[in-house]
Amino acid sequence: MAQGLLIDMDGVVYSGDLMIPGADKFIKYLVDQNIPFSFMTNNSQRTRLEAVRKLHKLGIDVSENHVYNSAMATGKFLASQIPEGTAYVLGEGGLLSSLHENGIRLVTTDPDFVVLGEGRNFTLEMVQRAVDMILAGSKFVITNRDPSPKQKGWDNLGISATAAMIEEATGIKAFVIGKPSPVMMRAARKALGLEAAETTIIGDTMNTDIRGGVQMGYKTILVLSGITKREHLTRFAFKPDMVVESVGDIKFPLPWW
Repeated sequence: MAQGLLIDMDGVVYSGDLMIPGADKFIKYLVDQNIPFSFMTNNSQRTRLEAVRKLHKLGIDVSENHVYNSAMATGKFLASQIPEGTAYVLGEGGLLSSLHENGIRLVTTDPDFVVLGEGRNFTLEMVQRAVDMILAGSKFVITNRDPSPKQKGWDNLGISATAAMIEEATGIKAFVIGKPSPVMMRAARKALGLEAAETTIIGDTMNTDIRGGVQMGYKTILVLSGITKREHLTRFAFKPDMVVESVGDIKFPLPWW
């Protein structure tokens, strides 16, 4: 039976602009052994090429086929709901490219969908326009619901904060595509050609990566190199199958392989 990996990026492979020690050797092993894997990220701003370029700068050589992001999952979902549909978008490069590739036309009036992704280039006027469209019947979709890091000097509100503002103004909850949503968790697995029993997810957050993996029936590995710390584990009713300090500590074959 084939076995493969869905791997989070920030907090697992790198932290900011610094590679997490051992991540390059870990990924090289996967490539050399032809183990199927995708970097699965909720970030919808970057295109796959931009994500690959960042990894290359860190000394990790992969192809665009090794990246699956929430922008891709969003484009596929919208096309499955309304083929050749229309969307008003609050978002940037990666999201815009994915919608175009999936046949979704970008419009400024009467869209089928209002789509919110990460970004800094949309204004309060654009948000108000989105509110009016949703109140008029457009469906509200967001690429993910990642919270703001709540750090001084952060360069945008964060998608969760912007989504909350629109939800409050419309009284309508957004449909979320990114992890831990099954929409993205399933789409990323299928892109690798794997079944649920053949899939292991590696992440640094209990509330997204590990929660999503548990809900989908995937094996889960929590790394402590990012957000979640060991003392946090007792707060959750679910647990990962394995806990390691970083990806550099993962040994193959995994116990369930």
